[in-house]
Amino acid sequence: MKFKFMPQKNKGKQILPKELGYRFPAEWEPHRATWLSYPHADSYSWPGTLPSIFPHYHQFIQEITKGERVCINIRDSELLEMVRTEIEKAQVDLSKVDFFIHPTNDAWCRDHGPVFVVNPDATSPLMVVGWKYNAWGDKYPHDLDEQIPGLVAKCLDIPVVYPGIVMEGGSVEINGKGTLLTTTSCLLNKNRNPQMTQDQIEDYLRNYYGVELILWLGLGIDGDDTNGHIDDMTRFFKEDGVVTVVEHDKTDPNHKPLKDNMKLLKTMREQNGKQLDIAELPMPPPVVFEGQRLPASYANFYLTNHSVIVPSYRCKEDDKAMSILEQCFPDRQVVGIDSIEIIWGLGSFHCLSQQEPEVRKRG
Repeated sequence: MKFKFMPQKNKGKQILPKELGYRFPAEWEPHRATWLSYPHADSYSWPGTLPSIFPHYHQFIQEITKGERVCINIRDSELLEMVRTEIEKAQVDLSKVDFFIHPTNDAWCRDHGPVFVVNPDATSPLMVVGWKYNAWGDKYPHDLDEQIPGLVAKCLDIPVVYPGIVMEGGSVEINGKGTLLTTTSCLLNKNRNPQMTQDQIEDYLRNYYGVELILWLGLGIDGDDTNGHIDDMTRFFKEDGVVTVVEHDKTDPNHKPLKDNMKLLKTMREQNGKQLDIAELPMPPPVVFEGQRLPASYANFYLTNHSVIVPSYRCKEDDKAMSILEQCFPDRQVVGIDSIEIIWGLGSFHCLSQQEPEVRKRG
């Protein structure tokens, strides 16, 4: 019998996706769609500058629709009509966009959106994991954002399970083959799950993401208000290879933590004992707005079915970063989109998006 929601408990036992054969696919595996949460006037991330992000945000939507659908959480019906008009002006193919009246506090769908895990042999091949969300340690309003995973599961008519602890999509990077990368500065921060030990957090990661091996890096980049999300630093580009940002300027605050993380990466091994292949990405020069250092990083790229969408920062390092990513993803077109205005919100294209895998039931 088909069901919409999976209960948290079943006869006293917590239901665990891993036990049911679910896993979190790598981002380069096929997508059915990309989910976004459209920025609006009450968003806290772009005070006084919100209109400036939309040309680049709409370009982002247009690029995604070249290879997959885009599903957009919209605050209300009034905003929906405006968005439909504006993205059509931006030459977005509306036949590839679905709108949902799902009110949000802000636009960071990677962190507050649904986490999709897959099992092609299950009654429901797709399941949503609805982590708790506290806006990176109760820094911002999040009451509406925290409802998004359940709303998405309901509209897709797929099961959802709630682990009951705080977790954000940008805090983990997964290769689809059982390995997960994260940071101690984020997941062990006392503003997330202060009652939990590292071993307990690892149990949740294994049970809800369907992974085996968990690799820990240290501090995040300067200006990152998430306490060190991995998607600003180190990303898988293949099962046993990562691309990681480096800062060669010894006077820059990012130099030492990124150097320390590189040392850790060089000691890490995959489940088969193989050392990780490591490609280096440059950091852009510091991007500063109103005296505040912003977390500008080329690692915050987003993989679509056909492209690698890379934040650019109007500097000479842009071309170098995109050339490196072309080598990492030879089967995809690398597309740079200006992120100078967007990064004022303290995130870029990966932070704004969450992939929904394409999955077909076998047989």
